[in-house]
Amino acid sequence: MIALTLAQISRAVDGELRLAGRDTEDTVVSGAVDTDSRLIEPGGIFVAKPGETTDGHLFVDAAVAAGAVVAVVEHPVPAAVTQIVVADAVQALADLARDVVARVRALGDLRVVGITGSNGKTTTKNLLARILQDEGETVAPRASFNNEVGAPLTMLRVTEATRFLVCEFGASGPGSIARMAGLVDPDIGIVLMVGMAHAGGFGGIEGTVKAKSELVRAVRPGGVAILNADDGRVASMAPIADERGVSVRWFGTTPAADVRADGIETDAAGTRCTVHVGGSALPLRLHVLGAHHVMNAIAALSAAIELGVEASTAIARLETVELAERWRMQPMGSDRVRIINDAYNASPDSMAAALRTLAQITGPGERTVAVLGAMSELGEYAGEEHDRIGELAVRLRIQRIVVVGAEARRLYLAAVGEGSWDGEAVFFATADEAYEYLQGELRDGDRVLVKSSNSVGLRFLGDRLGESFS
Repeated sequence: MIALTLAQISRAVDGELRLAGRDTEDTVVSGAVDTDSRLIEPGGIFVAKPGETTDGHLFVDAAVAAGAVVAVVEHPVPAAVTQIVVADAVQALADLARDVVARVRALGDLRVVGITGSNGKTTTKNLLARILQDEGETVAPRASFNNEVGAPLTMLRVTEATRFLVCEFGASGPGSIARMAGLVDPDIGIVLMVGMAHAGGFGGIEGTVKAKSELVRAVRPGGVAILNADDGRVASMAPIADERGVSVRWFGTTPAADVRADGIETDAAGTRCTVHVGGSALPLRLHVLGAHHVMNAIAALSAAIELGVEASTAIARLETVELAERWRMQPMGSDRVRIINDAYNASPDSMAAALRTLAQITGPGERTVAVLGAMSELGEYAGEEHDRIGELAVRLRIQRIVVVGAEARRLYLAAVGEGSWDGEAVFFATADEAYEYLQGELRDGDRVLVKSSNSVGLRFLGDRLGESFS
């Protein structure tokens, strides 16, 4: 974090400053901010956030032992450290992030990009960060820091030298993107797609559209909204941008897109396409598996161009990316048995895309195996969406469909009903049972996709399989 006095921090979070030791209001603090006492570094600020299973106030002493010099708390605790008492620790975290970003913005060089969408946020964030890091100091989220805690923690990592802040915004409910994006008023907002992910929490797909459009509303006047020309729901957000004095740039595969991809081909080594931009046709060779990642790449490319990066330069940097993120289309295992661990998250759209990629990259004499778990947060749509994925797996001629967990059983039944009734589809209640089955079932030439929502935990099954067949 940038250097601030204790008085400045206290004012930013509207807190009561309780000094300890030799600290005064003018004591300067510049260490990193975190809500996890295990990640605190010397000189850091610990935010004691109450949680669902525990309370950060119980770990203030541990944070101090790790080097914290300030604790932001909702009530005083008996610890030998300066404390700032606030009404709401999470709100205080947001308020501090707003203050810090505003101070850095005032220096004149910082540009902020916000990214949202039902799928692809983390991959796009990583691709854009890779392009920008060679232009100047770039701050982007670790992993999927895209919620009301993770987004401010990312923002608080900016320094006076930061040129680019890339923020990823997930939607936990109506208004959540507006609150997070409102902390930084992005110069550029990217909306990737609107799908069924989390639709259960928004009252249906139209609620999801409204939630994602909050990012367009948050882009500062004179800024740019980068929208998916292939997605009609995203395209419907253009009038919002126009009303706010925000320019629109389009990406996609349609002729109207400002940055357009065609000739998309996928194999086991990645994806190839041609990118059309500014009258030029440029080849792109992504090492990230899956044709669906082309859209993420050209979205990142669109933002980079708006930030002044030459298209050819940006493409060259995209081609250096070997892995979008751990547990996202991550190749594991060996040439003998290739594991694709894509079980960090799952929605109907990403599940379908991953299955299509599995089918596309499997050559003659090789066998497709899909290890599938539940897609969470679909609410009333869960049953029909699991049915659809089970049917799709059969229609794609996936040769072994291994379904794990009671919440995904309907996917298994749909696959059986679609024609995988002669042992092609199997069901296991636990990941351990599935692992034992796969140990005896997998053979040379198998190409194995592991895919589920994060809460199901199949990413760890993917790791075990990757180690076993390495």
